[in-house]
Amino acid sequence: MSAFLKNVVDGYNDLMINKRDPRVDGWFLMSSPVPTLIICSCYIYFVKSLGPRLMRDRKPFELRSAIIIYNVIQVLASIYLVYKGLVHAWLFRYSLRCQPVDYSDDPDELIVAQMCWWYYFCKFTEFLDTVFFVLRKKFDQITNLHVIHHSIMPAAVWWGVKFTPGGHATFFGMLNTFVHIIMYTYYLLAAMGPKYQKYLWWKKHLTTMQMVQFITVFFHTAQLFFIECNFPKILAYIMCFNSIMFLSLFSNFYIQVL
Repeated sequence: MSAFLKNVVDGYNDLMINKRDPRVDGWFLMSSPVPTLIICSCYIYFVKSLGPRLMRDRKPFELRSAIIIYNVIQVLASIYLVYKGLVHAWLFRYSLRCQPVDYSDDPDELIVAQMCWWYYFCKFTEFLDTVFFVLRKKFDQITNLHVIHHSIMPAAVWWGVKFTPGGHATFFGMLNTFVHIIMYTYYLLAAMGPKYQKYLWWKKHLTTMQMVQFITVFFHTAQLFFIECNFPKILAYIMCFNSIMFLSLFSNFYIQVL
């Protein structure tokens, strides 16, 4: 058993020391996956247990102004990330067919790496979606899909930022952030009151857009299994698995709810 544990520790150390991208050393939350896992665990505990218990005998909070401000920030942040991703990567420099990670100190690649970290950080700010549900006692909106999606994303993206902050996988981040521009615009209009309801006819299309996103990411990633490309296959497998898992979850939600 001691030899097995030693091999596990040695393998972990080799991964974290020799396989990491040294450019992200010192970046907030990048030293170890443990803080990210702890934050995700606390999120699950709060939204599924602690929060509902704390709100049980309290009146729901009126958070309209806070929600409007939050959604404006999310829309602007998403627009900024998409803009930077296009300008420094996908508009002129990156190939849709095969894009290895460039670990150099090229100015564009450093900006791409920084945008990957900001994308990761935004996965934590998105926890507020659910926190607002709890504080407003909208418990029916805290679905398993919602919690699974929000809790898995930061933990999954951490590994990408730690080892491959750039290249082929950033296509998913770009597409996902573009979808978030539309999604948080919808949430913003919904939070602004009944007079904006006539502009929300496209609600049912949000889930469809999410599903199209996962299908697109799956095929964009799966092509790496059939061509020579210097991009980690293990990451490609994980991304394909996540795409299928989330497609299944969103499809089930679409069938049951919409």
